[in-house]
Amino acid sequence: MRTDIGGQAVIEGVMMKGKNYYSVAVRKLDNSISIDTKKSSSLLNKHAIFRSPIIRGMIVFAESLIVGTKTLTYSADVFGEGDEEEESKFELWLRNKFGKKGEQFLMGMTLAFSFALSIVIFMLLPMWLSQIFRPWISSSFALNLIEGAIRITIFLIYMKLVANMKDIKRTFEYHGAEHKTINCLEQDKELTVENVKTCTRLHKSCGTSFLFIVMVVSILVFSVFTTKNIWLRTIVRIIMVPVISGISYELIRWARKNPDSKLANLVSIPGMWLQKEFTTLEPDDAQIEVAIAAIQAVIEKEDAANANS
Repeated sequence: MRTDIGGQAVIEGVMMKGKNYYSVAVRKLDNSISIDTKKSSSLLNKHAIFRSPIIRGMIVFAESLIVGTKTLTYSADVFGEGDEEEESKFELWLRNKFGKKGEQFLMGMTLAFSFALSIVIFMLLPMWLSQIFRPWISSSFALNLIEGAIRITIFLIYMKLVANMKDIKRTFEYHGAEHKTINCLEQDKELTVENVKTCTRLHKSCGTSFLFIVMVVSILVFSVFTTKNIWLRTIVRIIMVPVISGISYELIRWARKNPDSKLANLVSIPGMWLQKEFTTLEPDDAQIEVAIAAIQAVIEKEDAANANS
């Protein structure tokens, strides 16, 4: 069973990623499919220590954010080709002053801002809100459980709001196409539209499952650090985000490699439910074609690289 391909839905398309390459397929306005395949360099290939448990999860998480941002930007550019959109003065200044580096700087700033905002909303805000209960609850452990409940509640509300947005629904359909295509590959079926349609749109290694496991793992990890000092609690939550992502990655990785394990299935239930209810929808044939094009492009490159090594 092949389990070395992951993916992500982008704007009117799908990104598929292997060990050494990633490919983005986007349905253009003229109904053609644009495919872009690039070599992917990773710290995991630099030194054995980077492939150590937990550490590799931190690296995969960071690199996924970077590649995800790049592919989202690419898909937006490809899908919007032909649309005349006036650049802002700041964008014009960056392009004229720094050229391509200006675009990279802007992308980096966007990624940093998005990451910082998510930390505030999903990590720090629940902790701050939990302090409302401190006059009645003195136990830091109990407050940490309340914080965890608030974090999960905020996450579910966010998912519900996002899922009702029209444009996002299209992305969730491509998300479903991505999962169904990967499941087809992992079941050793031929990658055809008909075969992909028979596969489930849910997958244990989905980013949605990862995010929910992050919520649960954060409750356990933060329970170790029971201080009443609000500033220390805030610092701990920021510092421990990479560690939590690393632990969560190991759980997801283990669940994917042990599909017949009852415990793995139990761990996967919340994430699979979130996918079913919020983040994936059934795709149409045209969307499945895009996902197949993306996965075939990256497999071709990966297989060629392995043959030459």
